[in-house]
Amino acid sequence: MDKLTADDLIYGYINGIFPMADSDGTLYWYAPDPRAIIPIHSYKPAKSLRPVLNRNQFEIRINTAFTEVMRNCSKPRSDDDSVWISDEIIDAYSELHRMGLAHSVETYIDDRLVGGLYGVALGAAFFGESMFHHVDNASKVAFHYLILILRQQRFTLLDTQFINDNVRRYGAIEIPKADYLKQLKVALRHKASFAELVRSAE
Repeated sequence: MDKLTADDLIYGYINGIFPMADSDGTLYWYAPDPRAIIPIHSYKPAKSLRPVLNRNQFEIRINTAFTEVMRNCSKPRSDDDSVWISDEIIDAYSELHRMGLAHSVETYIDDRLVGGLYGVALGAAFFGESMFHHVDNASKVAFHYLILILRQQRFTLLDTQFINDNVRRYGAIEIPKADYLKQLKVALRHKASFAELVRSAE
């Protein structure tokens, strides 16, 4: 198989599939059934996160360290954690980022990157890929900021692919693949821009 490209990723996402790498770097394409999504407008921050948000503990930036965020996401969280973000995947998504279609939300303390997430925006759909943190709440704050952007820019679909405990805490639900593809088709017909949050609209 030829090396993964940004065009491959675009084709995959608009058809409801996405790549993951095996431990040896072999790429596989997935289309889960059921599919996990997070309803954008029903998300509420956990009560424990509200004081963190009020303290403005983290500086938030978008799209300033995309590849660095991906490299942090690619590191195993534990000894038995499998790694699915290969160098080939990082290269392809970085190409997509340069095209303006892949984005990162980053959290900083004292100018040091301590957490963040990345994903792909096509039409009014955002495909969340992965997140990381080196400081407690750093990725949760990044996700909160992501939701504010998606709401403000009128995104209609937030895809999180597989259900797990991490996405459940943000309100993820599972829907049949057929329903997901219907929502995806509608979202791709609408235009939304992934842009800095206008603070007055929070």
